[in-house]
Amino acid sequence: IPGYGDSPPVEMAVTAQGRRTFLEHVFQELGMQRPVLVSPSMSGRFSLPFLLAHGDRLAGFVPIAPVGTKDYTAEQYRRIQTPTLILYGDRDTGLAPQALQNLQHLPEHRVAVLPGAGHACYLDKPEAFHQALLGFLRQLK
Repeated sequence: IPGYGDSPPVEMAVTAQGRRTFLEHVFQELGMQRPVLVSPSMSGRFSLPFLLAHGDRLAGFVPIAPVGTKDYTAEQYRRIQTPTLILYGDRDTGLAPQALQNLQHLPEHRVAVLPGAGHACYLDKPEAFHQALLGFLRQLK
């Protein structure tokens, strides 16, 4: 994610619209058509603006306790028809419950909770994470 960790900051990533545009450019440069967007933690600042503006361009969305879910209303989420797998570890008692509370308004969602996993559930329980993800991917059109 630009501007996080050791990556250099990107000026366009300052606003939600800029972060959405950045993601549009990434998909365009990679030639991706209807990708499944997997979005852990801080990447929610990029994925959520994209989802709300262009959810129809995604084959699926997999939020993993993303930040920024409270920035949007239940009504905004209800308009999104993108198939979604809300995935999190049951030991993530900070961000996961808040994200679930907001994202459960997405009409085409299902939830997978990984027992014994924390915020980085894909690192804590990689096999269970991959099983949940692959199960979701198999059901997409």
